[in-house]
Amino acid sequence: MASTVASYRINYSYLLNLLVFLSSFLTASSDLSFNFYAASCPVAEFLVRNTVRSASSSDPTIPGKLLRLLFHDCFVQGCDASVLIQGNSTERSDPGNASLGGFSVIERAKNAIEIFCPATVSCADIVALAARDAVEAAGGPVVEIPTGRRDGKVSVAADVRPNIIDTDFSLDKMIDAFSSKGLSIQDLVVLSGAHTIGASHCNAFDGRFKRDPKGNLELIDASLDNSYAETLMNKCSSSSSSSSLTVSNDPETSSRFDNQYYKNLEAHKGLFQTDSALMEDERTRKMVEDLASDEESFFQRWRESFVKLSMVGVRFGEDGEIRRSCSSVN
Repeated sequence: MASTVASYRINYSYLLNLLVFLSSFLTASSDLSFNFYAASCPVAEFLVRNTVRSASSSDPTIPGKLLRLLFHDCFVQGCDASVLIQGNSTERSDPGNASLGGFSVIERAKNAIEIFCPATVSCADIVALAARDAVEAAGGPVVEIPTGRRDGKVSVAADVRPNIIDTDFSLDKMIDAFSSKGLSIQDLVVLSGAHTIGASHCNAFDGRFKRDPKGNLELIDASLDNSYAETLMNKCSSSSSSSSLTVSNDPETSSRFDNQYYKNLEAHKGLFQTDSALMEDERTRKMVEDLASDEESFFQRWRESFVKLSMVGVRFGEDGEIRRSCSSVN
């Protein structure tokens, strides 16, 4: 009983903190609201959640893909589903987005919604809801997010590279990138916890190694645990296929959304240089240690930071549209 009461208090505290944040944010963004589609399409969130759960049950890599899709959408010109648009010189065509996945899940959810509520629910909302539901499907926290986003009408490949986080960024560069989106250093540490699920291509972290004259990999990044580095080198040994080979972001619980990511950082088993940087810098080390020791704290902070991420640069009214197909503008 005591544990149940404690859990309730934690959730109640989270709701109070979230409402305080949203009350100030939604004042300036009055077109967003919880249950935005309650009257116009009451089945919208159910259909997205059902689509995500079905896809995730048949393919355990889907949650990580959907979560990453939201990051790449929101960090480039805001959460407007511009990353979904196909065509030459669109965001989706940029090499920085070449390894993105989960597009078919978004399209399936959109198609299902269009049957019941044509021209009503934005692709931008579907992307945000799908990422939210992906975390839940992987065992993470339930998050309530406001909806009412409009879809962007423009998607430009040249906007991608200046906005996304490269895996070899220093902490200062990451802080600057997050700050430009209205996200704090705490949001940076918490949202990096997304790396507790998903997988990455070997060429995304090959800067931590070098090849000797015989073509064998050698560790050059002293911040990486030697045994973990050996595992990575064995998996990524083929120089001809480093762009196609993948490894799990979290070597311990790769398909479960939990706080293992932070425990990995403490053990110097962060896959990317950006991961290791969080443990090496005194500005973020204490936050990593706190999240590693308390999963409920991580979940509570994740809810808050995820809502903030999902509201970056949202579009309203004539600044956007409701696409009929998520892969093309109307």
